[in-house]
Amino acid sequence: MVWRIGLIGFGNVGQGFIRVLRNKERCLRDRFGFEFKLIAIADPIKGNAYSDEGLDLNHIIELVDEKGNIWDYPGEKDFDSITLAKEMDVDIIVEATPTNIETGEPGLTHIKTALENSRHVVTSNKGPIALAYRELIDIARKNNVFLRFEGTVMSGTPAISIAREALAGCNIQEIQGILNGTTNFILTKMENGYSYSDALKEAQRLGYAETDPTADVEGWDAAVKTVILANTVLDSDLKINDVERMGITGISGKDVKEALKNGMRIKLIARIYTDDGVIKASVKPMKLPLTNPLANVMGVLNAITFKTDHLGDVTLIGPGAGRIETGQALLSDILYIHRLSQE
Repeated sequence: MVWRIGLIGFGNVGQGFIRVLRNKERCLRDRFGFEFKLIAIADPIKGNAYSDEGLDLNHIIELVDEKGNIWDYPGEKDFDSITLAKEMDVDIIVEATPTNIETGEPGLTHIKTALENSRHVVTSNKGPIALAYRELIDIARKNNVFLRFEGTVMSGTPAISIAREALAGCNIQEIQGILNGTTNFILTKMENGYSYSDALKEAQRLGYAETDPTADVEGWDAAVKTVILANTVLDSDLKINDVERMGITGISGKDVKEALKNGMRIKLIARIYTDDGVIKASVKPMKLPLTNPLANVMGVLNAITFKTDHLGDVTLIGPGAGRIETGQALLSDILYIHRLSQE
């Protein structure tokens, strides 16, 4: 079978995904028996491209590198993302549009439309999964297709797959994690003598923080990821506002140094736990003993610890952002669908 793929969203993540596909094409065929054609790309800003025989990935990459868009790719352009999700002859939709944590749009509509029309969906878009996971998974089941979303929590580091598949059969009693690289970078810099303000400016200079860093430093990004983990791993039904949330803007260099003197390190920790049989969640700065693996995760790295009955603590450390890393998450989800479809 040759899988026909449609890509919605051609920003950093979409471009990273294309590069991963291009770089791994031979390996995918030889090692996994996975063959594909990228049939279409839909992005109202970066451009649309379509070929029933499969797009030339090298040409696509050359165009976006040279011009910042793919409008000059030859062929049909008179379509939009909904047409791609609903009407074009594709097996898998990759949804890689920017996250909207208020409404989930336009990604939510893209995903619903694709699932309702019996297309498998893989996505890195946090909004739809955080806001409407149960609805979307029900639509997927009714239409006998897969919905995969590994890249929504720790980019290419497989936190969701580890929890749902590798730890299957374990009782996950608690989850703790560093789920935002920007805040971890800032706290690391503050330990090295930077003020909060200077550490933030450095994060912005290096591209780790946006011009408006609110989503990161106020804990919103980590809270969204926490909701996804709680609902998809522990079968909860948390909303974003259910997460007790406190960012790092109130942390001073003095706080960081004082913690170190006492053998502790301050980290912004996402925590999911059970209180009197009710699943609860928080995102807030915590002082961790230096013996805790999470305390020693520095810079922009992410990490997560699953506290289990059979295995004790299982900790996973890896990159939590990056276009190639997130592109890898999308690819791993596609290969999951490929493997199960061969059975």
